[in-house]
Order: sequence, then structure tokens, then C-alpha cells
Amino acid sequence: MMPYFDIPWALVAAPVLAVAVAALLMVAFRKRRRRLTALGQEGIVARLIPVAATRSPIPRIILLSLVTVFAGIAYAGPRWGTERAIVRAGGADIVLALDASLSMRATDERPDRLERMKQEARRFLAGSPSDRFGLIAFAGRSYILTPLTVDKGALELYLDNLDPSVVGQAGSSLARAIRQGTDLLLTSRSGSDRALVIMSDGEAFEPESDVVEAAKRAAESGITLVTVGFGTTAGATIPERGAGGQTLKRDENGEIVVSRHTPELLEAAARAANGVYIAAAATDKAANIRRSLATLRRQGRMAQAGAERRPQFQLFLLPALLCLLADTLLAERRGARRRAPAAARTAAAALLFVLALPSPAHAAGTEGDELFRARRYAEAAEAYRREIVRGDGSPRVQYNYGTALILAGRADEAIESLERAALSTDLETRYRALFNLGYIFLQRGRRLEGDAARQAFAAAVDAYKRALRARPDELDAKWNYELARHREQASGGGGGGGGETSEQPREDPAAQPREAMTRPAGSLSERQAEQILNSAARDEQEVQGRKQRTNQPDTPPRGKDW
Repeated sequence: MMPYFDIPWALVAAPVLAVAVAALLMVAFRKRRRRLTALGQEGIVARLIPVAATRSPIPRIILLSLVTVFAGIAYAGPRWGTERAIVRAGGADIVLALDASLSMRATDERPDRLERMKQEARRFLAGSPSDRFGLIAFAGRSYILTPLTVDKGALELYLDNLDPSVVGQAGSSLARAIRQGTDLLLTSRSGSDRALVIMSDGEAFEPESDVVEAAKRAAESGITLVTVGFGTTAGATIPERGAGGQTLKRDENGEIVVSRHTPELLEAAARAANGVYIAAAATDKAANIRRSLATLRRQGRMAQAGAERRPQFQLFLLPALLCLLADTLLAERRGARRRAPAAARTAAAALLFVLALPSPAHAAGTEGDELFRARRYAEAAEAYRREIVRGDGSPRVQYNYGTALILAGRADEAIESLERAALSTDLETRYRALFNLGYIFLQRGRRLEGDAARQAFAAAVDAYKRALRARPDELDAKWNYELARHREQASGGGGGGGGETSEQPREDPAAQPREAMTRPAGSLSERQAEQILNSAARDEQEVQGRKQRTNQPDTPPRGKDW
């Protein structure tokens, strides 16, 4: 019973109070009858007093007892169903760079280094509910798995599927991971402090000077660097699955490889960036990371606190008010021979007025909606922000707030609100939020150059892809998706690789944000949308293949590919 009621003991008190109210009303009626009998003969007294004074009190006892019972249940705080709880908290921008090289399959940690790293990453994410996270997987090169986001579900999904097959090039390059993590954080303009957390066994085959140079650049950009080690210095073999079953990894000379944790590069990177190195022997790495980042300045943002049961007290409070209103109306009727006091009539009318008012969630229009329709977007954004501060964190308000910010020229501030709206279970709201999120990244990519532009276009591709999954019949989203994908490839896309691309799509009015409650046109079927998404995946693989054939990256020293 405890999870379904905030105050369970009120359920026991409610019927007890109802019986007490009934007893008091009956006692009062009997006392009144005795006093009336003492006045004189019953017929004479009946002509002198209202009929209500001698009428049975049973209807009123029933009504007021029901009022007491319903009010008691409402006070107990009944809850059922679920809703997402949104709280305002301070959060930082953090990028997790996770080592997905083959050496992370070594079994000197249980079950292996990779799974141990995933466990620590999940614990760190769970302990940081209001922070924004980005994920990077790296081996011989690094790949952005997700841009900075508050969607912990998406982060968990990428963590679950992380393995060495995610990164095409073997080896380990800490310098590339630090550089790409720094670039990803520099695209954020939230005002929060930024941190880069590198999780690796440290077995990288590159000059220490490259790692130190990348770490110094991160420090000069105001980014806190934390490196976390995994494995043991004694090392372990690396199991591989082949056609003949599971074997052990061998080097170019046929010798069995023993992978060892080498902390020197991790320590050098942390030292160069004035950061923190967390040793592989530390037992609670997630807690150590949080302590290392405790001094970060956190920007206030709306954070999801999880799902909880929805309050339902209003379902019992409304019957209590109706019973009270019925008692008031019956009192006037019982006293029809006399005019009801003005105060009683006013109370009944006021109660009817209250019951007739719409709740704020169903009001015809809010101040922000009116300002938005008047094209006063900056004022509309402020009005929506006030609604959120007052506790209305619904996806509709978050979406309208983000859209108003875009049209007011403050697109970077709209990202977080649109990410919140994109978590909605309503497909229309989710589609619109993702469409506008993709628009922000698409415009950002047009302004930037080089790797920063590619990352922005990649984020736009991801947003439009999710929008098409929510609404596969929208032609505008498909057009902008194609536009962002071609721009990403032209900027050196393919998840960290590059490649040439064919004809660029033309500019189109479709690359505009979705405004409040307007339906974009489109007639793309669900099957066609699925074909587009599958084709995009194949195109990305082909681009990566051409990149590898025409512009082979450096081979790790001494042929080491783990």
C-alpha cells in the first residue's frame, strides 16, 4: 500500500472521521428536537419554524460523511500510473572517451577490461543525472557515438553495443581521442564547465609527445581532463573468436600477445593538462571521477529525475466538492420558505465557478502562445521559461520554449529544451522537437569549418534520422536529412573518417524550423523511409571504405594492432 499513498494512515482516519461527523450531526439533531418539543405543542411549533428544522438529517449525514471520506482519501495522496519527474539542477558538459581497442578484451579484470569499463561508465552516468554527456569510442582512430545529450537511454544503448568492431582501425591512439573530445566540447555553448574523461588500459603505440600536445590543447581550452586506467601491469592474454572457435591473439611473429596496463601515457596526459589520473587499482573509479569533477561550474538545466507514480488526489477531491455543493443546494431547498442567506448563495455560486474553470494544462492559450502568435518570439520564450520554472516541464512547453528561442535568434540555448521535448511519448511532439534540433545543428555546421562542421552535420543527421523514425511520412525531414548527410561527407564525415561525395543537394525551404502546431507537408511511406535509412548506412560504409583504400592511415609501430 505504501507506494500507492503518500500518507497511508489517512485512509484509516477517513472512515473514523466520517462516523464522528455522522454522530455529531445526529446528536445535534436530537438536541434541537428536544428544545423544540419544550417550546409547546408540535402543531403550533411547526407553523412557527422552517420545515427544515424538523426534517430528517439522514440525507445531510450521508452527504457530509461522503465529503469526509473523499477528502480523507485525497489527503492520503493516492498515486497510480507513471510520469517522468523533471527537476531543475546544475549540470556540466562531459565527454566520455572509451577505449574500444582489442586489448580491452584482456581478462585481467573480470569479466574483461571492456566490460569493467562499461560498468564504471554506467555508474558514473547514473550518479550524474543533470550533466550532459557525449560518447566517443576510440582505437586506432576515434568515433563520435553521440553528441552532448541528456538522454541517458541513448547513452546506455551505445554502451551496451560498444565492442572493438565499432572502431574500424586497430591499435590505440590516445592523442586522437583527446583531440576529438576537445573539439566536441568546444562546440558546446551552454555556459557550464567542460570535462573530458578518458577510460583506457593505456596501451597505446604512439609518441608521448603527441599525447602531451593534445592534452595541453585541452587544458588551454578550459577543459578538465581525467584519465582512468584499467587492467594490471602483469597483463593477460587477449581471446579472439575465429572460424575454428576461440583462440588467443598472436603478433606478427606468431607469439601469443600479453597485453599489459601501461599507465605512463595516461599519467603524462593528466599531468600535461593539470588534470587527474585515476589508477587502475582504484576500487570505485566512478566515485573518484565525480570527486575529481566536483569543482566544475554547473549550468542550471532541467533534468529528468526518473519515473514515478502520478498523483490522483483530484479524482477524490472533486466528488467531495460535489457532495458539499449538493448539501448547500439541499439546505436552500429545505429552507424554501425563507430566503437563503446571501453568504450561502455566494459560496455555492463561487464553487460552481471554480468547478467550471479549465485546468491550466487544458487552457485555451497561455501568455507564451499569444506572444508566439504575435511573432514576439523573445517575449514568448521568456513566458515559456517562466512556465517551466513554475513547474510545467511538459514536452509541449519545452518544445514551444525551444522553438521560440530559435526564432528569437538564440538557437544554441534551445538545444536542451528540444532534447527534453524529444523524450515525449507523443510522436507529433517528438518529431517536431527532433526536426528543430536537426535544424540547429544543420545551421551550426554551415557556420563552422573543418572537424567542428563535420560534428555538427553528424548531429543533424542523427536528429533527422530519429525524426524520420517517429514520422516516416514527412518529406521535409527526409530532404534535410539528405542535405545534412551530404554536408557531413563533404566535410570529412563517416564517423571520424572522410570521403569524397557526389553531387550536393540543392538548398531548399525545407531547411526551416518547425513552428508551433503547424504540420509540414510530405507523402513518404514508412517503407520508403526505412529504405532511405538503410541506404544511408550503406553509403556511410562505402565512404569509409573509399577513405581506407585511398588514404590509408599510419600503421601502428612494430605492427601492433591491439
